[in-house]
Amino acid sequence: MSLLMMLLPAIAWGILPLAVAKVNGRPVNQIFGTALGTLLMSVIVYFILRPQISVSNFVLAALAGAFWIIGQLGQYNAYRAIGVSQTMPISTGLQLIGTSLIGVLLFGEWGAVNAKILGVVGIVLLIIGIFMTAIHDHGVQIDRQKSQTSTLIMLILTTIGFLVYNSIPKAMVASGLAIFLPESVGMVLAVLIYIVFTRQPQVLREKASWQSLLAGIIFSFAAITYILSVHDNGVNTAFVVSQLSVVISTVGGMVFLHERKSRRELRFTVIGLVLIVVGAIITTVI
Repeated sequence: MSLLMMLLPAIAWGILPLAVAKVNGRPVNQIFGTALGTLLMSVIVYFILRPQISVSNFVLAALAGAFWIIGQLGQYNAYRAIGVSQTMPISTGLQLIGTSLIGVLLFGEWGAVNAKILGVVGIVLLIIGIFMTAIHDHGVQIDRQKSQTSTLIMLILTTIGFLVYNSIPKAMVASGLAIFLPESVGMVLAVLIYIVFTRQPQVLREKASWQSLLAGIIFSFAAITYILSVHDNGVNTAFVVSQLSVVISTVGGMVFLHERKSRRELRFTVIGLVLIVVGAIITTVI
């Protein structure tokens, strides 16, 4: 049972980008459906388990959820621009680098000298892995090169949202299941504010928005099983195994979404994925 619980988050998070990309809608449709689906699932979980949480922690968790929308919206735009198989290794690597640095600078992680050395090695592997998965053939069109460059810059900027989302819970005294509902409330509020400010009220009526509810359900399943895996297997083991999701989503993008890569690009992508997974293991277990 513990082995199954370790694998379920990776499988669900790996499938999530594929499910989102299959919906014929814009990123705003996808993010609205994801947030609303997550809220529906979190309400069900709340009424079943009735977890306790203070008002201050509720507000902090909601703020974390709002920042998650920034990061996820960046990912959804990247799926559309450069594809899932290229977005996920880059996005995952950026998150791992940022989370590791925040852990060291703000929370005093990697206290020992050996830990710092291994941590730097892990980050270097992550950086190399990111660049290798982003390599494309020299013969690609200039427009595609510009699109990849602008998308990479966007991913770097929006990853800040994921970093805040991952960092806030570290400063809270509350269980993962307790903050699930307030996080989803923050997600929905952030999406609604985004829709209002971008003047896209039609999103609430569009079919693609409601089809994207499935993405929210998948995300919720991944989050809940990850929390249970942490309880059964420990944080380090649960986190490392969950990073296999990047392999599933990258391979899935090429197989199920028919995202083409040349032999050279595929070779660099595979090597980059291995380096990202190894870097994730090193930065987590030290």
